[in-house]
Amino acid sequence: MANMNPNKVPMPEQAPNVRNKNFDEVTLGYTPEMAIEEAQRCLNCKHKPCISGCPVQVKIPEFIALVAEGKFLKAAAKIKETSALPAVCGRVCPQETQCEQKCVRGIKGEAVAIGRLERFVADYAREHGEEKAAKPAPNGHKCAIIGAGPAGLTCAGDLARMGYQVTVFEALHIAGGVLMYGIPEFRLPKEIVQKEIDTLKDLGVEFVLNFVVGRSETIDELFEDGYEAIFVGSGAGLPTFMGVPGENANGVYSANEYLTRINLMKAYQNDAETPIFHARKIAVVGGGNVAMDAARCAKRMGADDVYIVYRRSENELPARLEEIHHAKEEGVVFKFLTAPLEVLVDENYNVTGLKCQQMELGEPDESGRRRPVPVEGSEFTLDLDCVIAAIGTTPNPLIRHTTPGLDTNRKGCIIADDEHGITSKEGVFAGGDAVTGAATVILAMGAGKRAAAAMDEYIKSKQ
Repeated sequence: MANMNPNKVPMPEQAPNVRNKNFDEVTLGYTPEMAIEEAQRCLNCKHKPCISGCPVQVKIPEFIALVAEGKFLKAAAKIKETSALPAVCGRVCPQETQCEQKCVRGIKGEAVAIGRLERFVADYAREHGEEKAAKPAPNGHKCAIIGAGPAGLTCAGDLARMGYQVTVFEALHIAGGVLMYGIPEFRLPKEIVQKEIDTLKDLGVEFVLNFVVGRSETIDELFEDGYEAIFVGSGAGLPTFMGVPGENANGVYSANEYLTRINLMKAYQNDAETPIFHARKIAVVGGGNVAMDAARCAKRMGADDVYIVYRRSENELPARLEEIHHAKEEGVVFKFLTAPLEVLVDENYNVTGLKCQQMELGEPDESGRRRPVPVEGSEFTLDLDCVIAAIGTTPNPLIRHTTPGLDTNRKGCIIADDEHGITSKEGVFAGGDAVTGAATVILAMGAGKRAAAAMDEYIKSKQ
């Protein structure tokens, strides 16, 4: 008999005024008893609508049924059939707009906590002696992956399981991409990401770090090295700035730089070699998950006042509801319908404030959201010593500038077929943020998965 409680089993978490002073994980995870209780809320629907909401097609009802029976290791194995990064997805995927949005239990109550159960299962398997992945028999063919983020890692894992010799080329000194440099420790502990990477190494995937494709070698030179197909999953790491006077001042960061210094280079540790400005009053411009991450990091770095400056209303915030909720609990102040006009500076060009303007919502724009319109005479100033721009990123232009025949769009994103990741250059496939611009981890994983299947088909067609 299903558990018909309309509400999810609550997730234990650190108290707001404790966690906003440390970088330990905010949510603490389910106990086995909690996981079984929540899993019993699943109706195991005949048509399995939740699967259609998952970009990597995890067999959701099947793994949840195993959790309900207490068969946690078997549940982990079931998820691993289609997902290379379950511990990551369980933490950072926007389940509320994907699998859980399709859940039948969500019609008259809360959806089954699919993400929390996925996290529990992956953590349980990691902590209770999950067997090492068996290295498949080689098929004699080589593939290259550019970028060790979620798209590249997923593509590499799927190809390795098919028997390909896979080499991942990563520009940074650590694999993981945005999972390492972008998402804070309190949302995604790095040891968990490293464990997922180690699983790929067990499958035979080789990682070449500090290798910048387009400088160390070009894509054409990789083909000359014997790689038969190449996947570009290099992400979107080039920040967009606000385009206002004063944004080159001392104390203005892109969210990319700010988060990289903290997450990848551990600037929050007392003995960190990478410096960061310990500001007291910070405004983060933007309303997505990256903006929430930057603001919540700023709180943990000791800032007294942290503002989110967002030009639309709260209803239009693109960040996950959970991240918004946690940011508010932790003391972040939201300035809605507010647009930056100018970064104010002193005689030494240090930030002293942000001149802003109140907005109101007008007619919808091309995105379907109502366009923010300035309110005349509504200017005001926030007293600050740091401004962080979190308004988007685009792909680094290096690969497109060094790869003849690789078509990109006006935003610099690689043009690729969504179903297979096929680009204009033969043998080159692409997916994730390098194609879509900044998006979600799970969408990047889905693109990597589809590209791996297409690369396999492409190489077989050449035999």
